[in-house]
Amino acid sequence: MADYDFLIIGSGIAGASAAANLAGRARVALFERESAHGYHTTGRSAALWSALYGNDPIRALTVASRAFYDAPPPGFTDHALLRPRGCLYFAGPRQLGRLDEIAAGAADLGIATRRLTAAESIALCPVLIPGRVAGGLHELDAMDIDVNALHQGYLRMCRAAGGDVRTDAEIVSLTRDGGVWRAALKGREVVTASVVINAAGAWADVVAGLAGVAPVGLTPLRRTAFLLDEPDGVVARDWPAMIEADEDFYFKPESGRILVSPCDETPSEPCDAWPEDITIAECVERLQAWADIPVRRIVRAWAGLRSFVADRTPVIGFEPAAAGFFWLAGQGGYGVQTAPAAGRTAAALALGEPLPDDVRARGLRPEQISPARFRA
Repeated sequence: MADYDFLIIGSGIAGASAAANLAGRARVALFERESAHGYHTTGRSAALWSALYGNDPIRALTVASRAFYDAPPPGFTDHALLRPRGCLYFAGPRQLGRLDEIAAGAADLGIATRRLTAAESIALCPVLIPGRVAGGLHELDAMDIDVNALHQGYLRMCRAAGGDVRTDAEIVSLTRDGGVWRAALKGREVVTASVVINAAGAWADVVAGLAGVAPVGLTPLRRTAFLLDEPDGVVARDWPAMIEADEDFYFKPESGRILVSPCDETPSEPCDAWPEDITIAECVERLQAWADIPVRRIVRAWAGLRSFVADRTPVIGFEPAAAGFFWLAGQGGYGVQTAPAAGRTAAALALGEPLPDDVRARGLRPEQISPARFRA
């Protein structure tokens, strides 16, 4: 008999949410090679819930996650997971057609938006430069996410249901023998599991290689962010998240400062990502072309890896070429906002069940997220 029914590799938001949904129904281990849970992408999230983000499968998982965010289980968290924020897509004169496209996509999904004039846009974010901004589109229901509360809630949920949750637990080899996986840890401990769930983020293809499984073509893309002080006399806390219409950069209030990102997607090897000075400098130039925000210093800068496959849709399901190997990867930059529905989806498929009813009702089909789509 195997030590576990499911061994989940990687305790970021994807692995933690799946583990919490499986624990109590199966013997679950959640192993993380770092010394802290969520050290990489989860801990560096921009923490925004927006139903407009991503392609159709991402949007289905995002919308299906909202009920959990609004009403998590008793004891999951001591305070609300979401706080009202809103998103304002702002545009120059030549970009107004882009606002029409975003608005049409929102209407198709039943997402509430409101077109704004330049003056109305500036009223929401007074640092926007008059004459540069020609209009905006306000996504009313976008929210800030308390990422730490969400992540820690899932970890507690898993432990409370009997899950074996570990840090400093790096898997160095995976072999299949007698219908079970043997996972050797750094330090020589060996554990066995009927199913391995690969939730290793940017390292998911690397973990697949340990098991002799072909990669799905995961590409980690570096995303940079940095914090600025608020301008003198300016209080930013009530601004919406501000997204340039072509998504060349965004900025938003963050704990008394201003978080800015160039929306960069620089291919990278799996690593502990760090920002580059030139990327920050170019983003500051873009920001100041649109907004009157003096930049006296960079308070703090960081980078994370958002990992995508070619179609930019998550990979969730059993590997057809390797018994008992399950993919939970390729969430890109949407792993936090989709975690409640993605975790339930992964747990259902891993247990051999159909997709959750609410996820299926929003149009998601198993074949859209299955790794089988790469094995034709």
